[in-house]
Amino acid sequence: MKSVSTDHLDRIVEFVRTKRERDVSLADVVGLAEVTVESLSSFFRSIDMSVYRELSDIAAFITNMKAEIGRLQPNDLKQSRIPAAGLELDAIVKATEKATDTIMGAAEEVMAADPSNPTAYKAIVDERMMLIFEACSFQDITGQRVAKVVETLQHIEARVSRFAEAINAADAEGYMTDDERKREERKLQNILHGPQLDGEGVGQGDVDALFDKPHAGGTSQDAVDALFK
Repeated sequence: MKSVSTDHLDRIVEFVRTKRERDVSLADVVGLAEVTVESLSSFFRSIDMSVYRELSDIAAFITNMKAEIGRLQPNDLKQSRIPAAGLELDAIVKATEKATDTIMGAAEEVMAADPSNPTAYKAIVDERMMLIFEACSFQDITGQRVAKVVETLQHIEARVSRFAEAINAADAEGYMTDDERKREERKLQNILHGPQLDGEGVGQGDVDALFDKPHAGGTSQDAVDALFK
């Protein structure tokens, strides 16, 4: 809030200073009251305007905040998009698991088949290869499901970024919950950074180079830990 002028006090002080050299009459008291009321009226009007401006700014900020929260579409994200993305991921896991079981089972049957009878062996191989080809077709459906999940993530990212920019938000330090803190500490302590993307992480060459270096006491655990941090 802006500072308020003290001119009203100066007028009252000046009035009292001019009257203190003589006896104060009833007219002087009335005059002092008039000066006081007039001066304080302007003072309170200035305070009212300052408070009004502050409250108007707060109200405008709250209104803008409500509008930005509405654009964030939290109910749609919570009730529709995020649950749908979770179902798509569940379907991806199940389809991948089913295809893997089919492929491994067919491969095991081919390896266990008796090649002494070429005709029967060829029939088994042909049949199992067809099963493997059919199982591999899961990747097409999986790709479509992954695309839906990525679209949902992009949708959330765009709205969260807009909201953070609109309210000029800064990242808070620390963790939201104690469970989150424990998970992050466990990842750091156990070096749980995998699986890494292509071009990231530690290559086998780096590991080999670390152990190829001559050390008087061998490779220390700290050196190994530092490689994976």
